[in-house]
Amino acid sequence: MKALRFLPMFFIMSTIFFLSHTPGDNLPSLKMGMDKLAHATAYAVLAASILFALYPWAKEKSLLRIAAVVLFLSFLYGLTDEFHQSFIPNRSPDWRDIVADTCGAGMVVLFWAIWCCRMHSQKHTLTDRL
Repeated sequence: MKALRFLPMFFIMSTIFFLSHTPGDNLPSLKMGMDKLAHATAYAVLAASILFALYPWAKEKSLLRIAAVVLFLSFLYGLTDEFHQSFIPNRSPDWRDIVADTCGAGMVVLFWAIWCCRMHSQKHTLTDRL
């Protein structure tokens, strides 16, 4: 059931869309920079869910290719999210939100790539010892 692996990703995307669709008057005011941290966190979770969804496909691909796909999808969703906000009362698009989104996704991709490299090197080390 590879299709079920996409459910967390769609849930996260729906949550981001719902929060993005909330009029600005109904949002809590956040201290300076906290909104960027919220964006980075949301898109880090989105990137993790994309990695989870793509895992069956990703097993045969290079780390760089997978990282590029996940970063591109996260960036693209962030871009469309900011465009969507331009239609919501008391909300406006902000390029810095897109940067925060992409940085959050990038951190997850970086940690994932480091983990994959460590697992790969341990696998070869154990194999070499046998």
